[in-house]
Amino acid sequence: MAFGGLEKKQTAAPMAEINMTPLIDVMLVLLVIFIITAPLFSHAIRLDLPKVAAAPARQTPQTIALSIDGAGRLFWNGQPLTLAQLRERFAEAGKQSEQPEIQLRAERSTRYEVIAQVMGAAQQAGLERLGFVTDPPPPAAQP
Repeated sequence: MAFGGLEKKQTAAPMAEINMTPLIDVMLVLLVIFIITAPLFSHAIRLDLPKVAAAPARQTPQTIALSIDGAGRLFWNGQPLTLAQLRERFAEAGKQSEQPEIQLRAERSTRYEVIAQVMGAAQQAGLERLGFVTDPPPPAAQP
């Protein structure tokens, strides 16, 4: 055993056994912690996008406001247009020496398919400056 007495003997050999009890206690505590926290890591988190606290984008003379409503209708600076007309305007904008910045505003209920089509049309026209506009988060309630 690893227990020693209070007496000092000249013939006593040094204790060579490792006391495993503290190591086993620590291992069991860690095991219990992992058993309790493991289900929390696989729990799905519900996300409600987009609300971001970011500085508003600066307006430049070459800024195009492209809006998409919940039904998938497209608006170029407030004027309605179709996807074919949008592709034509993207082609014209892509040929300019200084490309405009496109600010994409989409309702939360807009299907991703419509947004992907708009992004694909902008990429095909060679437009590289595409930004997403979001709403600021609601102000925190004052106590």
